[in-house]
Amino acid sequence: MTPPSDPLHQVATLGELFARATNRFADRVALVAEDKRWTYAQLADRVARMGAVLRRHGLKSGDALSILSHNKADVLVVYLAAMVEGLRLTPLAALSSTTDQIFILNDAEIDVLVIDAALASHAATLKAEAPRLKSVFALGETNTAPNLSALTDAEPSQPLVVKAPASDVTMIYYTGGTTGRPKGVAHTHTSAMATVMMSGSEWEWPPELRFLAVTPVSHAAGAFAWPTLLKGGTFHVLSSFSVAGFADYVAKEKITTTFLVPTALYRLLDDPALDDAQLASLQTVVYGAAPMAPVRLAQCIRRFGPIFMQLYGQTEAPSLISYLEKSGHRIDDPESLSSCGVPLGPVQVALLDDACCEVESGEVGEICVRGTFVMKEYWKRPDETAKAFEGGWLHTGDMGRFDAKGRLHIVDRKKDMIISGGFNVFPSEIEAVLAEHASVASCAVVGVPDPLWGEAVTAVVVARDGQAVDAAALQALVRDRKGAVHTPKRIVIAEALPLTPVGKIDKKALRARLAEPR
Repeated sequence: MTPPSDPLHQVATLGELFARATNRFADRVALVAEDKRWTYAQLADRVARMGAVLRRHGLKSGDALSILSHNKADVLVVYLAAMVEGLRLTPLAALSSTTDQIFILNDAEIDVLVIDAALASHAATLKAEAPRLKSVFALGETNTAPNLSALTDAEPSQPLVVKAPASDVTMIYYTGGTTGRPKGVAHTHTSAMATVMMSGSEWEWPPELRFLAVTPVSHAAGAFAWPTLLKGGTFHVLSSFSVAGFADYVAKEKITTTFLVPTALYRLLDDPALDDAQLASLQTVVYGAAPMAPVRLAQCIRRFGPIFMQLYGQTEAPSLISYLEKSGHRIDDPESLSSCGVPLGPVQVALLDDACCEVESGEVGEICVRGTFVMKEYWKRPDETAKAFEGGWLHTGDMGRFDAKGRLHIVDRKKDMIISGGFNVFPSEIEAVLAEHASVASCAVVGVPDPLWGEAVTAVVVARDGQAVDAAALQALVRDRKGAVHTPKRIVIAEALPLTPVGKIDKKALRARLAEPR
């Protein structure tokens, strides 16, 4: 690792944070997954043994490790081992394409791949197309790669020793790729630790922290492992989300905290078989990753109580740009439910125009941020990094405004804005209106090329069970609330909306589908 120019202010690494937690909370339960429980001491032992296996196979501090797996216990162990061993970690999304996985392995210069045995059938393809890979391990038994879990089981116990990192870059997360090739977002030990410290201090955590991860641990849910461990809580892992499975697990383990994307919350709301009493232990439900319709959010609060906490961030500035606390969700103040709260303490937020000047109060501008949690760079993309950091700010690509109470409202993604007949149309405003209709379970609005309008406002709607969608009625609703410019020229009924690997609505895929000849 290049010696820091200011060693006096060098931060600890995530590996050191984990080691301290295991000493401090040794006998508490740290991890529950696959019907097994590990105390902090036992988890430290497993992480140390896995690190020894990786070292014996040639990995050293500064090497790059990638993981491709569904949720299971050893995904977190790999994650922690990478931090302890000073490796550079890059997760791959299990639901992403093989093409994107190969691109990331090569672009991030990955040395070792750890893959779920259930996905190992294409490990040979990945290795053949990523020649830099030195070795591939599997989590589970397979004929294509050594079983890292079994090798760790067989490794003798040894003390946990945190290695000095060889580089200031600790993680490279790749963007979803909905607008083209994924970009590697490089985070340093400083930005990673800033994220953990802010989340641990400013988010609302219950006194007894039992967190349930149902989204990928290798991505969004994994970020919650760090504040959970920092506070001596228990991190629970489920392999996937279903309404019945989630409710049963919450009731059985008395889960107090979880993170859900809006589509999962909609499924809870719309499942007639859900017994709300099973969710009684929940004290904090964190939601984010995609916009949530205010009308649906109000339904959640009325049904499940004032337990909801919203996060706004992006891969380049994770989860901490702004925060809407539980008490800030006010049904008697509808504007609160369309906001994403206020900037967190150390974070600077400005709304800028195309000339990097702040817009007038109440006007819409691009949300731009500064803070120690911001990424270092786009990996190997100096031109795109310079563009993202123009004027000394991280340009998020989100358009937003502040209301009179200082709350930030995301109007839409800059790239998703529709220009129809010369007017700027923000899809999120139309989606919020459509979601109010009793027949609409979920929806998305995009612009489709049109010879007359330039772009035609087009809505894709998923109906609630047992409901019929009346396209003319939905158009009339939008026309009444937003005017003719915002009214969809076409409404398409679909069984489901396409999602990215991290659970966001894939508007790129929608636009491509709608542009096909009818």
